[in-house]
Amino acid sequence: MMVDSDSTANRGPTVGPLKEKDDGGGFVSGWWKSEDGELSCGYSSFRGKRVTMEDFYDVKNTTIDGQRVCMFGIFDGHGGSRAAEYLKEHLFENLLKHPQFMTDTKLAISQSYQQTDVDFLDSEKDTYRDDGSTASTAVLVGDHLYVANVGDSRTVISKGGKAIPLSEDHKPNRSDERKRIESAGGVVMWAGTWRVGGVLAMSRAFGNRLLKQFVVAEPDIQEQKIDQEFELLVLASDGLWDVVPNEDAVSIARTEEEPETAARKLTEAAFTRGSADNITCIVVRFHHDKIDPSNSQQD
Repeated sequence: MMVDSDSTANRGPTVGPLKEKDDGGGFVSGWWKSEDGELSCGYSSFRGKRVTMEDFYDVKNTTIDGQRVCMFGIFDGHGGSRAAEYLKEHLFENLLKHPQFMTDTKLAISQSYQQTDVDFLDSEKDTYRDDGSTASTAVLVGDHLYVANVGDSRTVISKGGKAIPLSEDHKPNRSDERKRIESAGGVVMWAGTWRVGGVLAMSRAFGNRLLKQFVVAEPDIQEQKIDQEFELLVLASDGLWDVVPNEDAVSIARTEEEPETAARKLTEAAFTRGSADNITCIVVRFHHDKIDPSNSQQD
């Protein structure tokens, strides 16, 4: 499945964040801006009150067949950091290699997510670890946005000043998720919160070999066409969403012109509001005033 296609062979170099700084106190932030000024992003990642850091993030941009492709991802590990780290290293590269990435992007995302999960489990087969991870990603191909989600990280967009979630958390007590788990022979029970088998507080994840029959890595995918009302995206781990509602996150992010400042402000807000988890977020801002009118007429 993961083979080079003609289109990916004709792509420009893939680059990640260009500017990053680490304050040495568990806080990392950085930014990236497209050469034409139409798109910018900032990210902030904070260990918070946890002893270890299990959140990872990825930002990549490239050009395929003359179209800009940007990828943003949040990966929140549990039971260890290895699964989240593996996603940072492999998920987007696997997606770019998918032979139908440009012709059927949703299919490519779904298959790449699930194949990456298989690859991760295979890479860990001789270990005693059972790491898992969420993934919330936004893939921009031209003016089409694809948001895919596994687990309880989340992506929210600001459209005309309104916060609109583009993913729904995979929680075991969601009626559709509970039905799927029980149909596969699993159980959902209360153990401080609703958990699969009394163990895992999310119903979909990468890794988690011992629960794999029930805890799948098949993503939910939403597609949107970017228009003038789209202002910004916020992707974050549940260290943010547990204490900052969607509307507050958008409101905070909109107060800052620079997305790195907005991302850092969001992580600080989550910590101030009592988040006890790792906190990582990415803010992507659309600069419609920079768009060349001659390009806006193209599909």
